Amino acid sequence: MSFSGTYEQQSQENFVPFMTAIGLPEDLVERGKDLKSVTEIVQTGNHFVITITTGPRVLRNEFTIGVETEMKTLAAEKVMSTANLVDGKLVVQLKGVTSVAEVSGDLLITVMTLKDLVYKNISKRV
Repeated sequence: MSFSGTYEQQSQENFVPFMTAIGLPEDLVERGKDLKSVTEIVQTGNHFVITITTGPRVLRNEFTIGVETEMKTLAAEKVMSTANLVDGKLVVQLKGVTSVAEVSGDLLITVMTLKDLVYKNISKRV
């Protein structure tokens, strides 16, 4: 299934504790908790460009499945990582955070885990 599309955030769980734990500054956490993010994914075969816009912040990562690439974390740190497709899910490890994204119907479901802390974001294709 293709990930390509534009998705608008519908709901999220554990935003404040998760973003605080990964090192986002308190002012960004406070401002971001009430903003709806928009995720644009362009998938061409195994090549992805993912752009997440939350208010004035834009996070863009471009990568090819199975190829180690420099990516930005949610805290805007640059790290080397390799994205993989596992059972139709996009799986990326970024600095202790495991991100698993999947498309289910018109929903993009992203679950990020840091130790025992889980953040879940559900977005709908627009």
